[in-house]
Amino acid sequence: MASKTAIERGEERSAKRQEPGALMEFSGNAFGWWTDFRRFISDVRAEMRKVVAPSRKEVEVTTVVVIITVFIFGIFFFVVDYIFRLSVNGLLNKLGGM
Repeated sequence: MASKTAIERGEERSAKRQEPGALMEFSGNAFGWWTDFRRFISDVRAEMRKVVAPSRKEVEVTTVVVIITVFIFGIFFFVVDYIFRLSVNGLLNKLGGM
């Protein structure tokens, strides 16, 4: 632990990472991989604790919104397709096709 004067001066040393030893070099950094994997799993668990499942009411409301939106877009694309089909047929008739 750093002394009070060292902290005031900003001389507190950060945790120094150990240099790889003979076992680490011999194992092909398998221990480093295992440490990284454990840290990853720990991070995943920490993030999963933050996840909140929606309530039944929220699911019902968003389902209704999705269904209504699908019908609105369906009607919109039906109208656009109908207008496009009429204009293409009219253009082809004027050009002598069909």
